[in-house]
Amino acid sequence: MMKSMPGSLLLDVLGRQSSRSICYSFNLNQISQELIHADPIPDPRHHIYGYLLEACLRQSKKVQSRRLFDEMPQRLSQALITGNLIHSQSLKFGFGSDGKLENAILDLYAKCGDMGFTERVFNRLEKRDVLAWNSFMSMYSRIGLFDEVVKSYGLMKNSCVTPNQFTYAIVLSACTRLMTISIGKQVHCDVVKMGFGCHSFCESSLIDLYVKHHSVNDARRVFDEVRNPVLVSWTAMIAAYIQIGLAEDAVKMFENMQQACHVPDQVAFATVIGAFVNLGRLKEACNLFSQMPDRNNVVWNLMISGHAKRGYETEAIMFFVNMKKAGVKSTRSTLGSVLSAIAGLEALDIGRLVHSQAIKQGLDCNVYVGSSLINMYAKCKRLTSARDVFDTLEERNVVFWNTMLGGYAQNGLANAVVDLFINMKECGLQADEFTYTSILSACSCLGSSKMGCQLHSIIIKKNFESNLFVGNALVDMYAKSGSLTEARQLFELIQNRDNVSWNAIIVGYVQEEEEDEAFDMFRRMMLDGPAPDEVALASVCSACANMKDLDLGKVLHCLTVKYGLDTSLYAGSSLIDMYVKCGAVAAASEIFYCMPRWSVVSLNALIAGYAQSNMEEAVNLLQIMQADGLHPSEVTFINLLDACDGPSDFELGRQIHCRLLRDGLLYNDEVLGISLLSMYMSCLRMKDAADLFSEFPDPKSTILWTAMISGLNQNEFSGEALQLYKEMRNHNILPDQATFACVLKACSMLASIRDGIEVHASIFHTGFDSDELVGSALIDMYAKCGDVKGSAQLFKEMHSRDDVITWNSMIVGFAKNGYAEDALDTFYEMMRSDMVPDDVTFLGVLTACSHAGRISEGRQIFDTMTNHFGIRPRMDHCACMIDLFGRWGLLDEAERFIDKLTFEPDAMIWASFLGACKLHGDEARGRRAANKLTELEPHNSSAYASLANIYASSENWDEVKSLRRQMREKRVQKLPGCSWIGRKADELVHSGG
Repeated sequence: MMKSMPGSLLLDVLGRQSSRSICYSFNLNQISQELIHADPIPDPRHHIYGYLLEACLRQSKKVQSRRLFDEMPQRLSQALITGNLIHSQSLKFGFGSDGKLENAILDLYAKCGDMGFTERVFNRLEKRDVLAWNSFMSMYSRIGLFDEVVKSYGLMKNSCVTPNQFTYAIVLSACTRLMTISIGKQVHCDVVKMGFGCHSFCESSLIDLYVKHHSVNDARRVFDEVRNPVLVSWTAMIAAYIQIGLAEDAVKMFENMQQACHVPDQVAFATVIGAFVNLGRLKEACNLFSQMPDRNNVVWNLMISGHAKRGYETEAIMFFVNMKKAGVKSTRSTLGSVLSAIAGLEALDIGRLVHSQAIKQGLDCNVYVGSSLINMYAKCKRLTSARDVFDTLEERNVVFWNTMLGGYAQNGLANAVVDLFINMKECGLQADEFTYTSILSACSCLGSSKMGCQLHSIIIKKNFESNLFVGNALVDMYAKSGSLTEARQLFELIQNRDNVSWNAIIVGYVQEEEEDEAFDMFRRMMLDGPAPDEVALASVCSACANMKDLDLGKVLHCLTVKYGLDTSLYAGSSLIDMYVKCGAVAAASEIFYCMPRWSVVSLNALIAGYAQSNMEEAVNLLQIMQADGLHPSEVTFINLLDACDGPSDFELGRQIHCRLLRDGLLYNDEVLGISLLSMYMSCLRMKDAADLFSEFPDPKSTILWTAMISGLNQNEFSGEALQLYKEMRNHNILPDQATFACVLKACSMLASIRDGIEVHASIFHTGFDSDELVGSALIDMYAKCGDVKGSAQLFKEMHSRDDVITWNSMIVGFAKNGYAEDALDTFYEMMRSDMVPDDVTFLGVLTACSHAGRISEGRQIFDTMTNHFGIRPRMDHCACMIDLFGRWGLLDEAERFIDKLTFEPDAMIWASFLGACKLHGDEARGRRAANKLTELEPHNSSAYASLANIYASSENWDEVKSLRRQMREKRVQKLPGCSWIGRKADELVHSGG
């Protein structure tokens, strides 16, 4: 016989909370024994049924009141364990699959998000009423399977179960998340038919549906049809107006709400402020925030997180300070948001103070706060501190592991990412979709496509590929790894694409400089996808900058203004960069000074623009950066150093060098070192450049050696460049394509075919002979050393001739060595290969026409260059045309050509014309050319010598004497010419006067 059982016994056992995992498993045998040996009562099953039902409802209420990040996953699982116990007891006592208890068990499983148990209980129900269907659909909604919600709604209707207002609210919410307005409209019809249109749940859900689908007119019709809209509907309509940019209508709606005797409560204020914040309208949010009488932690958190997310980290921190002054207690959201702002500023000292506050409030082990602390230390490059936070956590869930993995990846610690992931698996944690998202993001940052492919295989096996977050991460990983075909295929498979999906593929195309594809995807996004955000607009602005398309850039500027993003840090900086690269520095400056806050990136973009044309303003911007509390980056100094391109800029370059030494930046960044080397080379400070080069620690990289060799070449120290190359080889540093191109140029300038052949042998042994850049340099070297036959043979043997430089090398080589016919034949072959010629191509072809006397053909080619290909003639092109006319006696046409030039002729043009006059003995035109040439270059002896030869040929000896007298008076000296013959041991130099 059964004894009576204390009424609180079963409830107390089922509802007991314990912090130790060992207490999560309940002693079922003990409960069963007490039930079996209890005192007999009239109807024991009735009491047990009541106990179980009350315990289930109480646990369900606790689950409903929980919020994300409140509990660790291990603690949240207690609710599920309790549900399992109640379920097993109900089966043991034969309570069947009907009634309130079974519905309560179903609801508890649904709220725990356990799809397996929820489906089993639901399928066993003998009678599925509207409450059961609602619980079942809410479970699918809770775990993000919105398609299943819609399917279940259809099954419910087919089962002749009448939905209630809560059913419609669940289904409409799913339609909103699925972005399927057509189904939502069908559900709207059902709502109207059932008479629930004025119910607050359905009313607010319908308005939200239409608002999220940008159907504001439909949302307004729903709103107007309601006799007394609830406060939620008012706030939803206000948010809708804000989203479509009708801020004034939103304010008017807010005023109407107040006039309708709806006093905005904290939720209403928070909703409207949140809508302003999400759209980046922080000024309006601040105004409304100031009107709020009692500011709770929710609105403080909105202001802090809103400013932090929009890049206004300093303002976010100030809101946090004011919140503390107002006596409002921080929550996990407060600390997480302010830590995010601190991470953005890399303000380590403030971060440590907030860390202390988190410890004081006992929130340092909270998932949100703990992960934010790890992220903050990682962004401040304090990985040891981040790991200390991670290691001191008693209970580490997947969020903590993901954050720590992301921290290592952001700092480029690839091995640490792999090791930590292995450690995570060894600790028995099952990676979820967010874990794989973090790992794939790390692969994107590291460019590790191999690891990404392996993870992709695991993701397919785990059936996570259809998850939106994982799909986005896969697209991003493949795109950033350069595998755009795979990225595009995965992108097309994503059904419910969000902004991240579109941004990932657009950014990928921009990074690979496939601008046309990037703009095609952006247009698709504008037509079919969500409204573009800051990342999408900044990316296409970068594409526009790459294309240097100013007109298109202005269109994009209008779009950023439309969406209120033109002064945001990210999009604003991209606009500045676009205008700078398109040559509109004034427009870039105007945007810069309209931005409420600047970053190092925005300042760097403008400094880069001014550095090329107005160094004084560039330096002024550097001072503004420092005065604003920002620290110049390596890019800042690189922009300034690259603009120091003459002796007059040496002092500034030297000061930057001192600053880099003081800050300890010089030897940590190779690109910075190369820029400094280039500065010294450009300022003709060869000894300083050599001293700097020697200060770099050994082994020096190939890039550093190449930069030094290139600098020597540019300053016509070709012998020293060749010697430095040999020293590089003695240090066992392997040259690359750029090195070989520089060394071959040195051989060309020295006309040293012996050294060129030795370098060619090294190229062959290192496998760079098939590289097109190296091949072009070899063709140029052999041609300039006079071995045209060898140059032509190399050109013929090249497997790939897709670069215009290769064709140019051969055409110019033929032309300079007098093989005019071969140069023209190569040019016509190039045109048949659909290669687009450039200005260098036409210079070579015009030279060939001049040498071959192809006057008519030369005119036609010059016309093709200017009118068909739109290439603006340079001075040397014009000098070639004058040489063409003058060489073959058309001095009158040559003179007319000079007189028609739209720019002032330089010494090269007058020298060409003077040479033609000398050749044909035209004294009058020769005198004009010589006078112009001596005006431009008064100490150049060639003009005097050529004119003297013209006078001498006509036996005008008086003028010859006069010219020589002028040369003596002006101290113009005729330098003797020289030639040399290289030998293995030495070289013989011959001079002639």
